Amino acid sequence: MSNYIFTLDDGGEIPVVIESKRGAKNIILRPKTSGEFEIHISKPYLVPESNAVRFLESKRKWVNMIFARAPKKCPICDGDEIEFLNRRVCIKRSPGVRSNSLIKNADGTWTLLVGGTPDMFERRVRDVIKAELLKEIKNIIRTTPREFWPSRIALRDTTSRWGSCSSTGTMSFSWRLAFAPVSVMRYVVMHELSHKKHMDHSPAFWRQVTELYGFGVERAKRWLTQNGASLHRYF
Repeated sequence: MSNYIFTLDDGGEIPVVIESKRGAKNIILRPKTSGEFEIHISKPYLVPESNAVRFLESKRKWVNMIFARAPKKCPICDGDEIEFLNRRVCIKRSPGVRSNSLIKNADGTWTLLVGGTPDMFERRVRDVIKAELLKEIKNIIRTTPREFWPSRIALRDTTSRWGSCSSTGTMSFSWRLAFAPVSVMRYVVMHELSHKKHMDHSPAFWRQVTELYGFGVERAKRWLTQNGASLHRYF
């Protein structure tokens, strides 16, 4: 595995990870635009790395377009206000606090007190958001019949899907759904629960989604299609 830096036309520098894989037949380029921006290249074991670099350069116009369209990352700082799970939350660093504390204020807004050192600030904020999302997902699942309940729930940071359901009953969700309206996050949950009965996207599957979700399912689905990229703006 080797690492390079690819300089975009606007001056931005993107780390490049090149991996050699036995059995691979072609050079495959995968830009990563969630979390830390990266470019991953897989190449056949015997192909020189210089070939992979030339291939990347030949795709310069496309790569520039991908990263130009990617949502710009917004750093989280002491005193910032962000929205997650339909809550407006002011985040304050409080070094004397031993554990993070999410407090509902009298006016209906929220305050998140975050302890620890400055280098732990964003990670602690992210941990709170994940924990709150997991609680909300579990609450939603409890409103459905037990036959739809998963055997296990996991939170991931995925770029290509918001949720998944394995044949063993494990359901995974993107933790970034916390930044979507709760009605949209609920749609993803009902979508994956429906796969307990239909491991496809047949008409019967979509009828099941509508039955579990109720009125407004198409609106929630449309919102995610149109605004999903914005859920990656933080961290």
